[in-house]
Amino acid sequence: MLGGRSKRAGDGRRLTVGGVKLPQVVIVGAGFGGITAAKALGGAPLDVTIVDQHNFHTFSPLLYQVATAGLASDDIAPSVRGIVQPDPNVEARMATVHAIDFERREVQVDNGPSIPYDWLVLAAGAVSSDFGIPGVSEHAIPLKTMADATRIRSRVLRRFEAANANPALVDQGALTFVVAGGGPTGVELCGALAELIEKVLAKDFKHLDVNRAQVVLVEMTDVLLGTFSPRSQAEALRDLRQRGVDVRLGVAIQAVEMSAVHLADNTTIPTTTTIWTAGVKANPMADWLGLEQTERGEIVVLPDLTVPGRPEVFVIGDLAAAKDRHGKPLPQLAPVAMQGGRHVARSIKRRERGQSTRPFRYINKGTMATIGRRAAVAELPFRIRFGGTLGWLSWLGLHLVFLIGFRNRVVVLVNWAWNYVKWDRGNRVILTDDTD
Repeated sequence: MLGGRSKRAGDGRRLTVGGVKLPQVVIVGAGFGGITAAKALGGAPLDVTIVDQHNFHTFSPLLYQVATAGLASDDIAPSVRGIVQPDPNVEARMATVHAIDFERREVQVDNGPSIPYDWLVLAAGAVSSDFGIPGVSEHAIPLKTMADATRIRSRVLRRFEAANANPALVDQGALTFVVAGGGPTGVELCGALAELIEKVLAKDFKHLDVNRAQVVLVEMTDVLLGTFSPRSQAEALRDLRQRGVDVRLGVAIQAVEMSAVHLADNTTIPTTTTIWTAGVKANPMADWLGLEQTERGEIVVLPDLTVPGRPEVFVIGDLAAAKDRHGKPLPQLAPVAMQGGRHVARSIKRRERGQSTRPFRYINKGTMATIGRRAAVAELPFRIRFGGTLGWLSWLGLHLVFLIGFRNRVVVLVNWAWNYVKWDRGNRVILTDDTD
């Protein structure tokens, strides 16, 4: 463990103990995997640098609540430097990685000298995928980043303001919100949007017929929450429809325009707001690294999450084509990234002690999705399943536990309590100048 003798070398970047430079670990990406790996390496005799283009960590499972005015951006985005501050051997660097020299073992960034490494952890995550559908990249808004969430919130609120000033816009789809994708993100977003409209905006806009607003969920398969049990899928469908969401199953989106969404069944939905939650793909970084990739774009890794032929390079989270013991690809979920981060930290420590690494084994501790107030589905190991109020309370508790930072937990808890008691969303502010 590091003690009081540790200090920065003369260049201000290399950490030394007793005048000896420590092995350097560079972690690219401050998502769930990168942050977990950095914290797991805290206090170890290693010089750790975590690099991200933002100075904050995004708790992505709650992005939909920022998008629907339930939480503010700061509530779910603690500072990366604040997270690693207690660890004297971990440094944060706000920069964009534009190249990696594997031979010289350097990470090249956009705002300073290259960062050398002895061990490299690639944890850059994923981005939204439009599957090549015409108009998605131009006219749909993804929900992957904090900027996406605040843009969605501003777009929704602007549409209501515009319709309030000119009710004729409602006939043109101003108050119709189409969500593409029936996975957990799409289901949670639709439930929250429906509650925002019915319980909050209906009171805000006194002279607007808010009942004409529509939330439409389009899913190309025949079920919602494809990885859940049939019982949970049916419960989610029932709860969404009870909240007034128009759920359209078994139909694909053919094209997205500025003022409409065209479906494969030859129907057209007039709308000026399309939100895309239908899929993700590996970060574009995977394309220019020159490493072997799968058809889906993830980087091929060995069972211990190292890159073939480069035992000093690890890949975790959505960027890695990791598999379970049966050879099935692991899901693109935060728990997979977090467990991968802890595994990589243990592997680096083992390698520094001259020991071999072990295969990564993901332990599935269950999945959850919330549909709205007192409505959620939770599926745990050993076929334990529950929904309704119990599922909702479990969902709330789990997300509070995993949210980083005591302040953030308290703020989110207070917001949730206030929203529950008053049916209020206190973050109804328009922050972007998006007028599309």
